Amino acid sequence: MTAGPRTTDAPADRTLPQLLARNAREYPGLPGLSWRAADPDGDWTTLSWAEIHEHTRSLAAGYAALGVGRGDHVLLLMSNRPEHWLSDLALVRLGAVPVSVYGTAAPEQITHIARNCRARLAVVETAAQVAVWEPLTADADTPLERLVVVREGAEGSHFPYAALLREPVPERFTGELDAARPEDPLTVVYTSGTTGEPKGVVLTHRQVMSNALALDAVVELPPHVEHICYLPFAHIAERMLGIYLPCHRASHVYLCADPTGVAAVVRKVRPAQFFGVPRIWEKLSTAVRAVLSRMPAEQREIIDRASEVAREHVGYRERGEKPPAGLEERYARAREDVLLPILAAGGLDRVTWSASASAPMPVDVVRFWAGFGIVIMDAWGLTETTGVATSNSPRAGFRIGSVGRPVESVEVRVAEDGEILVRGASVFSGYLQPDGSVRSALDADGWLATGDIGRTDEDGYLWLTDRKKEMIITSTGKNVSPALVENTLKEHPLIGQAMVHGDNRSYLVALLVLDAEAAPAWAAANGLGAEGGAAGLVDHPAVRAEVDRAVAAANSRLNRTEQIKRYELLTEEWGPATGELTPSLKMRRRVIRDKYADSLSKLYQD
Repeated sequence: MTAGPRTTDAPADRTLPQLLARNAREYPGLPGLSWRAADPDGDWTTLSWAEIHEHTRSLAAGYAALGVGRGDHVLLLMSNRPEHWLSDLALVRLGAVPVSVYGTAAPEQITHIARNCRARLAVVETAAQVAVWEPLTADADTPLERLVVVREGAEGSHFPYAALLREPVPERFTGELDAARPEDPLTVVYTSGTTGEPKGVVLTHRQVMSNALALDAVVELPPHVEHICYLPFAHIAERMLGIYLPCHRASHVYLCADPTGVAAVVRKVRPAQFFGVPRIWEKLSTAVRAVLSRMPAEQREIIDRASEVAREHVGYRERGEKPPAGLEERYARAREDVLLPILAAGGLDRVTWSASASAPMPVDVVRFWAGFGIVIMDAWGLTETTGVATSNSPRAGFRIGSVGRPVESVEVRVAEDGEILVRGASVFSGYLQPDGSVRSALDADGWLATGDIGRTDEDGYLWLTDRKKEMIITSTGKNVSPALVENTLKEHPLIGQAMVHGDNRSYLVALLVLDAEAAPAWAAANGLGAEGGAAGLVDHPAVRAEVDRAVAAANSRLNRTEQIKRYELLTEEWGPATGELTPSLKMRRRVIRDKYADSLSKLYQD
């Protein structure tokens, strides 16, 4: 089945430097970028769009003085700090191609990226990063020649970032800026490497602008909306949401250098839009549930009734129907009197657009937030599709559990084997090769095979099943979607993370991790000590019994092939720092399988 028109639109021919110039000209005093120093309670520093335009001009001159020119790749390894954001735009104005690198990238991945893109300059943040990158400047197989170091005092013999802005800008320099063409590369985004080496996805100005226009057609946002920027810039979602869309919309970016502090920034900013990968929404829902569990029974009953009204209201909207007047009135009262005060405590009371992508979204989490009137508009796409290819929409319609319908810049088709195919104006140019060429991954008709499995319904909504390469095929020849089973297991609040295993086996087993926030709260509510947090509860008989019940409840909703026969409860939460998750919080199944090979093997021993 094919859905979604292929469209071309003249505004897609605008380049990022042209958008910056427009913002400086038409919205000079509007805030564009804000950040805080190391003190999480400190004051915010803000640059207007006019100041951003002037600052990036000076910064571009500094990079040009180091020999950076049109078409050069420059590597950026920094947290979400102003030097990263402003350098990205300055390099684009210069005609260079910024390439952000994940802060959690292993040395061998960094070496691969540096060699693949043949960058001669890298900008790094800390002394620890200098220690990793410095050997590459002496490596004969790596073109890297020079490091710019952001953190004052960490530069050693390398070039200090502050020196980029010390020299006056030559009078003629402005004529060298902003000459990018729509077909020029805007960035190279390296896939985060759930399997294999990262591949460099080349994205042009036109592809990014096509996607920006398509996204604007499906969202409802106030002008110059705020965006809290906390995902890595090496991820396509934050590149679109935190750099390109703000330039397109002349909106206001709040940088959050430490993702663990995003909740505090949300409370401060009270944004109208909020994007979170599924793990973020899971953690937020766990935190709210923990607060609700400590409330008196009569207060929880009031909240439960209000949430039921909100879900009923969302149900009408999901079906495309106008809620009855009586329901509208009840929902307005419930929202004003009960739900908004709870949301306000977390800074989510002004949210009009909430979204998720990157991995399958657990339906129970979506329905939990629907009980507060927040409908998480799940979306789907790849780095290769410039981010979002399909999306639910408060404007164009939504189906909870689906990933929406194709945006205007692409069309989507499901092949006979269930693999999702995409083509259109925002599909990438190809993968960067070490010789500087770009290798296309499209077939003769322009279709990209995504590796994801799904189906479209009669209304054109796309429903994801799994990654093609991650489908489990049991020894009896049955196909199982691990994400389906894992999300069913995680519906119990005690289970924060789950990985299902069973390829070429006669039955499925699982590795489970207690939720770091929910487990101690559950223990306290059940009169158990919680010394040592979630890890200290793993061997408690009452916790084990509750997890047994959670697995049994999940199994009751799964078919026989999908059911879990055995599991192991682990003591350590998975994360990017320990390698089990990518920086965008997707599971690295191969890493987990290798790390817990003995545990998985024992689950199959009689």
